[in-house]
Amino acid sequence: MLAGRSPAVQLNVDATRMTQAFSGSGYIQRIFTDEVNEFVQRYRGTTPAPVDLALRARFNPNLTQSWFGGLTQIINNVTMLSIILTGAALIREREHGTIEHLLVMPVTPTEIMLAKVWSMGLVVMAAAMLSLVFIVRGALHVPIEGSLLLFMAGVALHLFATTAMGIFLATVARNMPQFGMLMVLVLLPLQMLSGGNTPRESMPQIVQDIMLAAPTTHLWRSDRRFSSAARGLTLSGSRFWRCW
Repeated sequence: MLAGRSPAVQLNVDATRMTQAFSGSGYIQRIFTDEVNEFVQRYRGTTPAPVDLALRARFNPNLTQSWFGGLTQIINNVTMLSIILTGAALIREREHGTIEHLLVMPVTPTEIMLAKVWSMGLVVMAAAMLSLVFIVRGALHVPIEGSLLLFMAGVALHLFATTAMGIFLATVARNMPQFGMLMVLVLLPLQMLSGGNTPRESMPQIVQDIMLAAPTTHLWRSDRRFSSAARGLTLSGSRFWRCW
C-alpha cells in the first residue's frame, strides 16, 4: 500500500448460512478498507476529514433482517390471501352452480359480495393477528412497540380494497386457472412496486404515480405506504396521529 501497489487479501467465508455470510463479508471488507485508509492517511500525513460520521440505526440498531422481513411477509400474505380467498370463493360458487341459487334468493348482489368480503377478510385478519403475536413477536423476537389494535385497524382498511380486487378478478376469470394467471399479473406489481421490498423513492416518477392507485401503497395518507406505516406502528411505536 505504501509503495502504491494494490495488494490482494483473501477472505474465506463459510456460506452455509448465505445471508449471514453475505452481510458478514461486507462488514469485514468495510472494516478492513477503513483501517487501511486510516493507516495510509496517517503515514503520509494527509489531513483527516473534518467531520467524523457516527451512524446509528434507530428502531433496529443491529439491522436484524428478520425484524424487517417478518413484517413485510405478513403484509404480502395479507394482500395475497385476501385476493385469493375471495376470488376462489366466488369462482367455486359459479363452478358448482350455487351462485345462481344465491341470485334468485331475496338478497342483493351487494349483500352477496359483502358476505364474501367480510367472511374472508375476518379469516385473514385472524391469521395476521396470530402471525404477528406468535411468530413475529414470539418466534422471531421482534419488539412490538406500537398498538396492535391500530395495526389491525389498518389491516381492516387494507382488506376492503384487496378483497374487492379478488371479487373483480373472479368476475373476469371463468375458472380457477384463469384466476391464477390473473393473480400473477396483479399480485407481483402490488408486492414489488408498493414500497415494501424497495423504496418508492428509487423508482421512476411515472411508476410512483401509477402505484398511487394500488391499495398496498396506501394506509391513510397518499404519501404513507401501508408497509412503512405498519413498521412504524410495530417497531417505532407510532401512534394514530403520527400516521395520519
